[in-house]
Amino acid sequence: MVKLGVNIDHVATLRNARGESFPDPIQAALVAEENGADGITAHLREDRRHIRDNDILELKAAIKTRLNLEMANTGEMVAIACKLRPYMVTLVPERREELTTEGGLNVLGNLDSLQRSTALLKDAGILVSLFVEPSENQIAASAQTGAEFVELHTGKYAHAYTAGSPKEELGRLIQAADQSKELGLQVNAGHGLNYENTLDILVIPHLVELNIGHSLISESVFTGLGSAVGRMKALISVPASSPV
Repeated sequence: MVKLGVNIDHVATLRNARGESFPDPIQAALVAEENGADGITAHLREDRRHIRDNDILELKAAIKTRLNLEMANTGEMVAIACKLRPYMVTLVPERREELTTEGGLNVLGNLDSLQRSTALLKDAGILVSLFVEPSENQIAASAQTGAEFVELHTGKYAHAYTAGSPKEELGRLIQAADQSKELGLQVNAGHGLNYENTLDILVIPHLVELNIGHSLISESVFTGLGSAVGRMKALISVPASSPV
């Protein structure tokens, strides 16, 4: 059964928009857990635009599932993670001017740095995942870092789905998942997934977890967070059909 990781960043974005203490991302995480989330994901960005350091501390203490800390590959962030010891760290690329993470890590071009960071995180007892494009070269490089997981970037697939032509991008994701498995990497996936395009993603082999945030928080405006999470959990619990 594919697991559901719920990203709560956008709850923190809404809180910060008015400088208030609500809506509380910790409460959102607890509601998500109560309605089927298998884990909670939060991105502690260098500019702290949504999730803050204290949010991570409170999440670690409050949730009963697993905390996946998304973060850039910097000395500051690695030190924070080694101190807090979340269940998993997912290393992602980060640019200050971007609205959201726009692509996968250049693992091949930053192999030495990622190897060092991965070793430090693993020494602290933290599982390490790398957010990567479904690219043969990047998957191969990921296996050299010592990371246990890759998270396949599904953004291009999501855009292709909206355009009515997802078959090629879905094929790339399937091939990347097979390659990852062959190289000893476990497979997560995420970015741009919603109630329309997620079902087809389930044909990707070896999937452990899907990380989904924006579509869940958007749906919760109309139906409530518990209902939004429960609906997605039910959706990904459906057996996969053949590829589109």
